[in-house]
Amino acid sequence: MTLAHMPDLLKQALQGGYAIGYYESWDQYSLEAAMEAAEECNSPAIIGFGGAVTNQDWLDRGGVDELARVASSLAQRSKVPTAVLFNEARTLQQLERGIRSGCNTVMLDTSHLPFAENLRLTQQVVKMARQHDAGTEAELGRLADATDQSVQARGTDPEEAVRFVNESGVDALAISIGNVHILSTGEAMVDLDLLERIHRSVDVPLVVHGGTGFPATLVRDTIARGVAKFNVGTRLKQTYLDSVRDAITQATGSGSIHALVGSREFTDVFNAGKLRLKLEIQKFIKLYGSDGKAGAA
Repeated sequence: MTLAHMPDLLKQALQGGYAIGYYESWDQYSLEAAMEAAEECNSPAIIGFGGAVTNQDWLDRGGVDELARVASSLAQRSKVPTAVLFNEARTLQQLERGIRSGCNTVMLDTSHLPFAENLRLTQQVVKMARQHDAGTEAELGRLADATDQSVQARGTDPEEAVRFVNESGVDALAISIGNVHILSTGEAMVDLDLLERIHRSVDVPLVVHGGTGFPATLVRDTIARGVAKFNVGTRLKQTYLDSVRDAITQATGSGSIHALVGSREFTDVFNAGKLRLKLEIQKFIKLYGSDGKAGAA
């Protein structure tokens, strides 16, 4: 199957009353978990990796290219429509490398910048992406960071959102409505009234980052107000780490090292992490309502 375009997938999600999760990955095991979870649930998929929480030197030495090629290869042979996203890259050069290596949707990390600079850089991203028939996402407003109290939330201004979308041409807009990055305990305080105002102001699909701490009880209300994509990362990495740690503890002193590391057998400690991760992702797929929707995408 050829790569699907994220703007098309999100448009179909809005029409169908569901959202698609982007389950941020970091290696081949996690990319496979996200892809297999979507296939088993017959859900359209957006797979990929993030630049904001990855060593920049490693990304610039070839990490972008390697992850993009793995993700693109998985997406192209997937049984369900799949887009490949390079999320929150730090530089335009990284985005260009990601596009050339297989990512067909890109996002630059610009939400911390003043409005004018965010808009200027996003316009450059959109221009570059369109030259390669790639989709784009940008963020307006700033999320709080549960691990850094110095990062103050700034809600998305609906009037600014209109100008930003119209002048940038971006395909999807990530918003700040009380959602929080890296919130591993408790739930975010979400402002549905602000979301409603943003939804009435712009005509592009909306995106919620910080899916780990987003209240499950508000997901349906959020989708009804224009959100077509949720980003989830923190909970997935914690699930993977806990599972690998448990598998290592159980495997200590027993079995061939080749069976325990990289064999892809049930004895492989990293495969144990992948299987638990896949199950966790499937919970989100069902929460967002995209299970069984691949045929419509």
